[in-house]
Amino acid sequence: MYSIEMAYARMRELQDLANRSRAHRPAAATEGKRRIGRNGSTKKR
Repeated sequence: MYSIEMAYARMRELQDLANRSRAHRPAAATEGKRRIGRNGSTKKR
């Protein structure tokens, strides 16, 4: 059985891994991504 706690722990692992890999990139590589929204698309109206 896959519990909420297991899913949460896995999510935290993936977030930590993403944050670590992001920290090693130069600032210029991530600068363009900051201007785009979280999901990478514009708002629908």
